[in-house]
Amino acid sequence: MLLENHPYPQDSRVRNEAQALTESGYQVTLIAPRARGQRWCEDVARVRVCRFPAPQSAGAPLAYLWEYGCSMVGIFLWSLWVFARRGFDVVHAHNPPDTLVLIGLFYKIFGKRFVFDHHDLWPEMYFARFGKSNPLLHRAMTFFERLSCRWADHIIATNESYKKMEMKRSQIPDDRITVVRNGPEPSRVREVPPDPALRQTGKFIIGYVGVIGFHDGLDYLLRALSHLRRDLERDGFLALVIGRGDAVPSLKELAHELGLDQHVRFTGRVSDEDLMRYLSSADICVDPDPWNPFSDRSTMIKVAEYMALGKPVVAFDLREHRVTAEGAALYAKPNDEADFAAKIASLMDDPDRRLRMGLLGKTRVRTTLAWEHQAGRLLAAYGSL
Repeated sequence: MLLENHPYPQDSRVRNEAQALTESGYQVTLIAPRARGQRWCEDVARVRVCRFPAPQSAGAPLAYLWEYGCSMVGIFLWSLWVFARRGFDVVHAHNPPDTLVLIGLFYKIFGKRFVFDHHDLWPEMYFARFGKSNPLLHRAMTFFERLSCRWADHIIATNESYKKMEMKRSQIPDDRITVVRNGPEPSRVREVPPDPALRQTGKFIIGYVGVIGFHDGLDYLLRALSHLRRDLERDGFLALVIGRGDAVPSLKELAHELGLDQHVRFTGRVSDEDLMRYLSSADICVDPDPWNPFSDRSTMIKVAEYMALGKPVVAFDLREHRVTAEGAALYAKPNDEADFAAKIASLMDDPDRRLRMGLLGKTRVRTTLAWEHQAGRLLAAYGSL
């Protein structure tokens, strides 16, 4: 398994897939970037993890070329070591970047199979973050996505929207694609007693967790909270923003400009134990990803995790949000911050509705969305290889 953009085992999708395969008798070696304090090579729950030093991109389009280039070298060198010492039958690449196909193509020379695990629509994600700042780079991303899809022996798609895109843009037949959705792992995402200090504030707690990048919509959330406080005259709330990313400094400045210093708390990255305690303390949870061609087609794991904890969700009206949450969320008009604030206010006033929505969400996760319902799809895809 090749992973460039997250350390392991922090990436929940990759962790779930690797563990499902090892539990079914596969030998899995995973190559991933090294986070501070991690060992260069170790076994994590029977998954052999080899780590490379990954440079940071600093958020600029061309800086990603440096990050991906250095990472590709590190991943390839580790793959040669694994090839010589342990051997393997399948190269399983988790995108982004889609350039990992080049490593897969190299090993096809030796008869190895290539699986493309399509986490993100790379061209649409680039557009969501940078717009049309570099059309040549955007075309290159589209080229590598098509190359990945067409040379893959099998494609793992995160949802039906991605599958349709793969079939349309890369002309991939239906039988070479398996949808394996992002699903919460009940042993990790579970309700715990709420944080006493938070509950004793007497405030309405709004929870957010995720990467905090410039395309993740936290600026929309802050402006919505400003509407909530100033226009709707709701002052008794506290928003917990859990996670880290390169947009945090500018978001803290925006929160200050909007007069939200007493209403928004940036926690940074926290342990799983603290994360569950904070989210269990929330009255509602939010996903402020704005509408764009990337977010509209993408499944946000945070929404299903909120539902697993029994939390009603407020989000913009995106195609895949409705597929995931159904009646467990209120959907604001796309990119309309005032309507987002109004949806939060309506749930602040209606505890019975919050309870009903939370129960709907927990039931949907338990019966449909939990990882245990997705693991079999992954194993069936490997069986087809």
